[in-house]
Amino acid sequence: MKNDRKKAILDIVSRYEVDTQETLQALLMDRGFNVTQATVSRDIKELSLLKTMGENGNYKYSLPPKLGDNFVKISFYSFFSDAVLSVDRAMNTVVIKCSTGMANAVCSKLDSVEYSGVVGTLAGDDTIFVLMRTEEDAIKLLEELQNIL
Repeated sequence: MKNDRKKAILDIVSRYEVDTQETLQALLMDRGFNVTQATVSRDIKELSLLKTMGENGNYKYSLPPKLGDNFVKISFYSFFSDAVLSVDRAMNTVVIKCSTGMANAVCSKLDSVEYSGVVGTLAGDDTIFVLMRTEEDAIKLLEELQNIL
C-alpha cells in the first residue's frame, strides 16, 4: 500500500502543479488513498520532493533531479550505509541488522528500490527479513548489500 501510494504521489507530482500538502492529500484521496496530512508530509520527505517555481510563478512540488535512472538506488545506498550494521543470509532469506529503531525506515527504502526476486520484507525494531524467490536471488542481493557497507 505504501509503495502504491508513493508511486501515485510521483505520478501526481509529475502531471499536476501541486502547491500544498493539502492539495496532494486531496488528489491521493481521489485515487482511493485514505491519508492524513502527516502521512503526506512523511512521504514527501522520503521521496525527496522539492519545492520549485511552477510555470505560473507559484511554488509547486517537483521530482528531485535524477542522477541517471538510479536516483532511488543512490538515495537508498546512502541511507543504507548509515543505518545498517550487517547483512547475512539463511537459505533464501537475507537478514539485515540495523541500528536500534532503524529497521522500518531501511525496509521502506529497500522496498522502494524494488530489487528483482524479492517476495516480501518484514521489519522489526532492528532487524529486517527479506524473503527472496530463490537462494541464487538471496546470494545476489546479499553481495550487493555487502558492497554498500
